Amino acid sequence: MSVILQRLINFILNKNSKHTSKLIDEYLSPGKLKKLESILGYPIKNKEYFIQALVHRSFLEQNNTFDTSNERLEYLGDAVLNLIIAEYLFEEFPDKNEGFLTKIRSKLVNKYALSEAAEVISLSDYLLVSKNLSPHMTFGSKTVLADAVEALIGAIYLDSGISVAKSFINKIIIEPNTKEGVYLIDENYKSQLLEFAQANKLDIPVYVLVKEEGPHHEKKFTTKVLIGDVEYGIGTGRNKKSSEQNAAKLALEKIKNIPSNS
Repeated sequence: MSVILQRLINFILNKNSKHTSKLIDEYLSPGKLKKLESILGYPIKNKEYFIQALVHRSFLEQNNTFDTSNERLEYLGDAVLNLIIAEYLFEEFPDKNEGFLTKIRSKLVNKYALSEAAEVISLSDYLLVSKNLSPHMTFGSKTVLADAVEALIGAIYLDSGISVAKSFINKIIIEPNTKEGVYLIDENYKSQLLEFAQANKLDIPVYVLVKEEGPHHEKKFTTKVLIGDVEYGIGTGRNKKSSEQNAAKLALEKIKNIPSNS
């Protein structure tokens, strides 16, 4: 282990050591710990890393139990995440240039992809946030959730190393997104449908989630798109974004085939 990494670990732990055991007992009960381990896919060695990863800065404003938020772990997790995604794309697309790889990586690590991953694993159930922010977590703050995923990855890396972090990233980010192949699609069907509707003076397309089914690791979303009161397409996908894109694609095919005098 490098000297710099060891110093980072020592800083994180020593900064909050006087409070850690209390927080573990109060906020990470045996039941919650077991559920978190089930989500991560391995037994946690050092609970302190994960308590640190779950502390949002808003929590510090109303609770003096802890001194620092998860932002340092977020920084570390961001670096680990980008490395793992870059390695995956480098191996998956040996003939593609840097521009392509950079563009695809940005789709897999942006706040929308990360917040969707957070929602799938119900990460908001574990976050320590202020009372003012708590009610809104039901709807999900994309930035807060995305940052928490990165902090969690940082905690996994410190706790068990790059191999375990890689397995976790593969399970919650790479596999769900690459199965559908949406991350490779340059066409934004939702944008095309909106442009078509505006150009033809139609109502703005509205996307309605019809149903959400399956366990957390195998979710399936079904979404319909309406223009006015008319349903133009129903799409399915492993996340909301892909189901909406698929619905928009079908809607475009349907609406462009309608005779102009109908």
